[in-house]
Amino acid sequence: MPSSLAKPDSDQCIGHWINGALTAGAGSASGPVYNPATGEQAASLQYADAATVEQAVQVAAAAFPAWRDTPAVKRARVLFRFKALVEAHRAELAALITAEHGKLLSDADGSLQRGLEVVEFACGIPQLLKGDFSANVGEGVDSYSLIEPLGVCVGITPFNFPAMVPLWMFPLAIACGNTFVLKPSEKVPSCALRLAELLTEAGLPDGVFNVVQGDQVCVQALLDSPQVRAVSFVGSSPVAEHVYRHASDRGIRVQALGGAKNHLVVLPDADLEQAADALVGAAYGSAGERCMAVSVAVAVGDVGDALRDALLDRICALRVGPGTDGAVDMGPLITAAHRNRVLACIDAGVQAGAELLADGRKLSVPGHEQGFFLGPTFFDHARADMAIYRDEIFGPVLTLLRAESFDAAVALVNSHEFGNGAAIFTRSGQAAREFGQRVEAGMVGVNVAIPVPMAFYSFGGRKRSLFGDSRIHGEEGVRFYTRSKTITSRWPDEGADASNAFDMPVL
Repeated sequence: MPSSLAKPDSDQCIGHWINGALTAGAGSASGPVYNPATGEQAASLQYADAATVEQAVQVAAAAFPAWRDTPAVKRARVLFRFKALVEAHRAELAALITAEHGKLLSDADGSLQRGLEVVEFACGIPQLLKGDFSANVGEGVDSYSLIEPLGVCVGITPFNFPAMVPLWMFPLAIACGNTFVLKPSEKVPSCALRLAELLTEAGLPDGVFNVVQGDQVCVQALLDSPQVRAVSFVGSSPVAEHVYRHASDRGIRVQALGGAKNHLVVLPDADLEQAADALVGAAYGSAGERCMAVSVAVAVGDVGDALRDALLDRICALRVGPGTDGAVDMGPLITAAHRNRVLACIDAGVQAGAELLADGRKLSVPGHEQGFFLGPTFFDHARADMAIYRDEIFGPVLTLLRAESFDAAVALVNSHEFGNGAAIFTRSGQAAREFGQRVEAGMVGVNVAIPVPMAFYSFGGRKRSLFGDSRIHGEEGVRFYTRSKTITSRWPDEGADASNAFDMPVL
């Protein structure tokens, strides 16, 4: 199927995907979609009103019974075909991501790979949906469990991973027998629609997967729809908390992943070159627009000055430019508004007294002067009471703090309100083991700066990085998108004594 989305232009109006087809919907509101590398509007996006959202939900609800009753092995075959199609169109999908987000093509392709790993995991769904059976739990009595889908599930995803985060949600949901409505970020709408086209080409029945575009009006309509049975969300902590509380009050399941302030602790015995390389990649990759980006380096003991110098050498050598340029290390930020917010955070750090060693505020990229670029920025001698340390910046800003001891470093990490990821670089197995046990973070790296789990484990943090108990993908994801029932059965002989039919059954 040739894509209708391959060459967006400023006259194009991007719509929704409902019941197996592109549609403009009924909403009158719209918003711009930008090319971050040029600063120019690339297309406009039609925002869904409440009626369009409810249409998508009702379509998904109508498709649910037949999809639920489709054998799991047949659902898996659709996902196998979908996986092959995504692999065949990786270059096209990566180009869509880079065009609307700005990240490097290589980074976009890597994010597709991490999404495909969840599709691969979901292809094993027949094994993952097996229930339990116990024979003769009583005389002539057997018990067994069934694992069943929920119904209509919703995914609300952020701008920084237009393919990967949706692929962490909907493949598992539909593999389990649910139908799905995806609300991607309004800043990066096209990739979701292309994935919908590929799902249809793979043989997914119409209505099983739908995409609605929009802003908070669209989100709230999804949260309020009585047919929705589960909501998966990734975004900022204030919105994650709202989604979690609203969905919980309605009694529906919710995964709500929020913000982050990931720390990387460097002990004096660490390989300094490896630690510095890892920090620079983790802090400035994707312009810092990752929930697993490392934005705080914690130097323990006397390693601080040496780490600072090693980092500064590497930061000054970073090349910034459009994501389509294979020679650059970092692309633009997503919008002018977000760049201005990051600029304000840097200004606040300077005013608070942190030492600004690398200042990216005045960067200009030749030929792309109107693009949303910001150079890599590096602070030293920050304090835990500074906003530059406390707040999630979501940009190319790394802050170095000093800790006198291992215990002080762990206490610093644990005192922060976010607990998404944390890492330690050391040659000491004892220190690494203790760090892994004591640190309050959902994902921990040992000499690994960005410890994003593989698809057969689960992704999610602690504290205000995760609201509720359910994390994304892995077996936790399967449990989130299903519920179980236990059946206790007996087949007595005809005419058997039933005189105790009104007693509490005792086996």
